Amino acid sequence: MALGTVDAEQHGEFYTEDKNLYHDSTKEISGQDSEHRTSDDAAVRDDRDMKRMGKQQQFRRNFRRFSTLSFVCVLTATWEFLLIANYSGLANGGRPGFFWSYVWSFLGFGVIIASLAEMSSMAPTSGGQYHWVSEFAPVKYQKFMSYIAGWMSVLSWQAATASGGFLGGGIIQGLIIINHPDYEAPVWHAVIIAIVLTIGINLFNIYGSRLLAPSQNPLMVLHIFLFIAICVVLWVMAPHPSAHDVFLEFENFGGWSSMGLSLMVGQISALFGLMCNDAAAHMAEEVKDAGKTVPEAMFWSYIVNGIMGFVVVLSFVYAIPSIDDSLEDPTGFPFLYVFVQAMPNTGTNVICAFLLVLFIASSIAFNASTARQTFAFARDNGLPFSGWISKIDPKLLIPANAVWFSCILSVLLNLINLGSTAAFNAIMSLQLVALMFTYIMSISCVLYKRVTAPETLPPARWSLGRLGVPFNIASIIYSTFAFFWCFWSTETPVNLENFNWAPVIFMIVLITAIVMYFVKGRKVYHGPVVTVEGFLAERRLEGFGPTATN
Repeated sequence: MALGTVDAEQHGEFYTEDKNLYHDSTKEISGQDSEHRTSDDAAVRDDRDMKRMGKQQQFRRNFRRFSTLSFVCVLTATWEFLLIANYSGLANGGRPGFFWSYVWSFLGFGVIIASLAEMSSMAPTSGGQYHWVSEFAPVKYQKFMSYIAGWMSVLSWQAATASGGFLGGGIIQGLIIINHPDYEAPVWHAVIIAIVLTIGINLFNIYGSRLLAPSQNPLMVLHIFLFIAICVVLWVMAPHPSAHDVFLEFENFGGWSSMGLSLMVGQISALFGLMCNDAAAHMAEEVKDAGKTVPEAMFWSYIVNGIMGFVVVLSFVYAIPSIDDSLEDPTGFPFLYVFVQAMPNTGTNVICAFLLVLFIASSIAFNASTARQTFAFARDNGLPFSGWISKIDPKLLIPANAVWFSCILSVLLNLINLGSTAAFNAIMSLQLVALMFTYIMSISCVLYKRVTAPETLPPARWSLGRLGVPFNIASIIYSTFAFFWCFWSTETPVNLENFNWAPVIFMIVLITAIVMYFVKGRKVYHGPVVTVEGFLAERRLEGFGPTATN
């Protein structure tokens, strides 16, 4: 079966000893709802999916097909992050290192996104990875593995949200340096700006929540037009090095023992620009016809943003007159150095103003997705203070407490920057290692289910079909590869100033999660699979399935 959309009936039966029970029960649900909502088949399917997963519909489904695609494109902001956060890639590999690492990272991440998209079609829930682990893991280990996956997913998304404020504050400070060269740019100024941005982003996600969905399509238009404008500037106005320098003149400013090792360390910049398309899954309970719309948005946003990212990376490396000067620029951002070389300060200010608008929009979307993922895990009693975090505001119909929880954590993580100039790289690595860990866990579980009992997989309206096993295997291999390299520091010799603290924080959170599980989690956390099985048990008692007497 080819990659794409298929009917649920073609893909298999759900996790139950009674193979026909899932389809009998969903037909019953669809039949009931269709009597009252014949004009809204999507709503029927969403209701069916929520009932199967044992969850109540608590959000408004404000997102449609194109607004969901726009949301993920704006959130992942691939070309924007590749333009902004590329210091490590240029320092470890130079122009060709950054370019070629993007090429192989795009191909590697592609199989991951396809695997995640299929799982989001099987179970379209805000929980994402920890929910999928719960459904697909071996029965004996479902609860423990799902609990750990939930903690790691929370860690990854919270770190990603915090990195937004840090980058935004740094860009604003960089623009001040360009316009006022005598400005000394103390670190604490950037931290204050980051905290102000973080609070503003969270306030919008609470009190401007109804604007979130309607604003995505206009932001997508800006996302595309600013991409075109920046590419024109880079190709027409910037000085250009030779093709040999762009594709073959590798640099090793990190001081590693070999160029190959330097390239592996530098690929984190490419990885950072490609991550988090699974954001659509965490917004699934606010998306209409989520079982089809969410995986489509994940997959096609990756393709669209990936192509735009390729063009921007190629344009950018062709517009850097000197790698040394770009890395030593007082702003700390090579892209600002390139803009200043290409156009007057006025042009740099105007383009960066629009870039900041998109960057803040991306951060707002990040925060929204982070809050939903955190809310979902708290809803299943996976976090301390779960009762408070999982509350839904009765008027706004959003997880307002989860938003504030994310805001507090982002502020605390940004304070790390006061003590270390390498803090951002640590946060960037942290979100990547935690995210890759959840990818490895969830995709390994669906592969286990696919190989040992394929007939028990839930139906997916967006299916990998026969490509499922090879895609899942390739996803696990690449996720493990990326996971390993995200632990490395950006340069050697390693000292307290450049040390990558991500492994330390990751291990602390992992150990904390394990301890929390045995102290409290195993008593109060049961995992989403329990509510799924509860739903199927109710269907049996109501007389559905082949064991029923009709």
